[in-house]
Amino acid sequence: MADIRNPERPARDIERPPAPLPLPTAVAGLAAAVLAAILFMFYGLAQGLLFLVALGLGVALYHARFGFTSAFRQLMAVGQGETLRAHMLMLAVASLLFAPLMAAGTTVFGGPLTGYVFPVGLSVAFGGFIFCIGMQLGGACASGSLYTVGSGQTSILITLAGFVIGSVWGAHDFGFWLQPAFVWQTVSLADTAFGYTGALIFQAIIIGTIVTATYAVERRLNPPPRVGPPSERGWVRVLRGTWPLWVGALVLAALNAATLALSGKPWGITSAFALWGSKLLAATGADVGSWYYWSGPHAGGLSVPILADRTSVMDIGIIFGAMAASAWGGTFAIARRIPWRIVIARVLGGILMGYGARIAFGCNIGAYFGGIASFSLHGWLWGVVGLAGTVIGIKLRPLFGMGVPKLTDSSC
Repeated sequence: MADIRNPERPARDIERPPAPLPLPTAVAGLAAAVLAAILFMFYGLAQGLLFLVALGLGVALYHARFGFTSAFRQLMAVGQGETLRAHMLMLAVASLLFAPLMAAGTTVFGGPLTGYVFPVGLSVAFGGFIFCIGMQLGGACASGSLYTVGSGQTSILITLAGFVIGSVWGAHDFGFWLQPAFVWQTVSLADTAFGYTGALIFQAIIIGTIVTATYAVERRLNPPPRVGPPSERGWVRVLRGTWPLWVGALVLAALNAATLALSGKPWGITSAFALWGSKLLAATGADVGSWYYWSGPHAGGLSVPILADRTSVMDIGIIFGAMAASAWGGTFAIARRIPWRIVIARVLGGILMGYGARIAFGCNIGAYFGGIASFSLHGWLWGVVGLAGTVIGIKLRPLFGMGVPKLTDSSC
């Protein structure tokens, strides 16, 4: 079989991953087991189950290498749309799963259930735009930051630190961005006479149009193919190796719906960063509780213990899930040297993402994934401005010594 970009060059055989790493696998497994036990015993059944869901999210994100940063970059740089099509599959399936849950309006424990339906406006447009500039500089999105940290990529810890700083800054400025001039109308595609059935049909039309457009772009540009990392064959691939993107899309959609059914809200990530950073700042004597973010829409949230916070517990679970998966896959490795330009890019990218996520009512998970699956127009707005921000981020990457896909590449 020949390489599709070069017919005279034979395609390489599937490369198998390295041998499992017992020590980090054991550390991740033991830490996850202890934390799960603490959550079930002291914080309730729902919190423990959400932690298990998060472990699954970490495993799925790692094995599918389900990128948001790379998907947007590959599409806007060379027209490669394979990963974006996986996004569309994920959004379509999540929408199908969310619709009956949101129509019922109650969790499996009988509590209230609502999706992420927020206003469209300048706060979302600007926040989503700078977030996607930041994720191209930071090297990962919100979910990517967690699962790559779990897999040992220490440079992303720098991104995560910037993320926390930007999230606190965004929480401080949250009241400014909620003024009527910047926040317009809340639009749910389900708020019509046709309800969730009509919303599903309309959503399907949008998703189908995007998928068709990506194929048209690929036919015109002939981008390099997407090549995944080494993988085992057969059923061993479930635990060691790379999952097909469509499998990752289905698993992430199902686990997001499970999060909604258990907690009453879709999967989110970045509100925990604002909580962690604000708690640290409050410990220095700063009057964080007087900010509108903590005295208004999130009143009382600052006093909640970390393990009682749903998003914090899930973020920790994603890290442990990815750590276990990468260690068993033989790829867990801690980077030792990070070029100074990359350090600057990681910090700057993290700050942009943290600030953008707070004012846009979420990140690539909360606003883009959760918003669209909840039939909120603000999720689609986030995606559109995110692609525009990606173009700017791509142009900035070479200034910090980071590469950008080219049409002449053999793969991307």
